[in-house]
Amino acid sequence: MTTNTATQTTTWTVDPAHVEVGFSVRHLMISTVRGRFGTVSGTVIMDEANPENSKVDVTVDVNSIDTRQEGRDNHLRSADFFDVANHPEMRFVSKKIVGDPSDEFKIVGDLTIRGTTHEVTLDASMQGRGMDPWGNERAGFEAKGKINRADFGLAWNAALETGGVVVGDEVKISIDVELIKQKSE
Repeated sequence: MTTNTATQTTTWTVDPAHVEVGFSVRHLMISTVRGRFGTVSGTVIMDEANPENSKVDVTVDVNSIDTRQEGRDNHLRSADFFDVANHPEMRFVSKKIVGDPSDEFKIVGDLTIRGTTHEVTLDASMQGRGMDPWGNERAGFEAKGKINRADFGLAWNAALETGGVVVGDEVKISIDVELIKQKSE
């Protein structure tokens, strides 16, 4: 006799007022430039019984880039880097969750930037879960990872007279996100 167990999944959405997708990259080989993307949306389908089957799907509006310097932001939006006219969004879609999502775990998924997709692993941790004053259940997570920007076609650079280049290839990613559990109908 076969027993079917119903999978208990819950849908959570990214709270756009409580999310930060940040990055840092070496500049002139002597300092680090930090920036963020201001517009992020997405959903997480949590499988409470089998957390490894949970799904993450997040979209970032690349035009919302902010490094606190308008000229640099406009250059990053240009065809030299993100080419927002042709590729206005970045997207991360998970393929698997490894570890315990109520503690520390890894999210393995496909990151698409500028029409190019590569597998990326993010080291993640739950920061807490509870009710807000308005009756919504929330969960907070942090995630970190690294990519090589050239792998995604963000290859613009210039050589320095002293050796090295203007922009480093390694980009560190940091994510802080609050999710809101969607109420059952």
